[in-house]
Amino acid sequence: MTAPTEVKLPAVKDIRDMLTGLVGKPVTVAPGAPVTPTPERPVSVAVYVDPQMNVNSLCLMDLGASAYTGSALALLPPGGAQDAVEEDGELSGMQVEALYEVVNVLSALFNVPGAPHSKLHKLYAPGEEVPGDLAGMLSAFNRVDLDIEIPTYGKGSLSFVIP
Repeated sequence: MTAPTEVKLPAVKDIRDMLTGLVGKPVTVAPGAPVTPTPERPVSVAVYVDPQMNVNSLCLMDLGASAYTGSALALLPPGGAQDAVEEDGELSGMQVEALYEVVNVLSALFNVPGAPHSKLHKLYAPGEEVPGDLAGMLSAFNRVDLDIEIPTYGKGSLSFVIP
């Protein structure tokens, strides 16, 4: 029996394919800047854990990626998602629920042969306080940073991080 290998970052093509399949639209994915939370730039943080409840990966999405992926999955109108980003600065309850489903499905990107099983443990919605131990992991160097665009919704950024 071989020991599990460590968690690996998903390939950009796999991320694009997963997002495209989720939202039913051809999502554009390109290299981007790291997603980092600031008071002016709220982000969502999805925390993934292994079977021993150790944090093994994180997904950070800026407000645009959070609103547009969740809204597209739930077939919510693009205008409401754009209002959340451009005017409200936060997601509605329904958008947060849809975003939870998005990041839950994205956990599959880490569940590849030989890697420890990953599952979604918690989602911190944009603007929610992230505990200090997790906040320290958000700037880890083992990461993939992407800009995404969902047709009719808009643009956003996401980062996958392995602490």
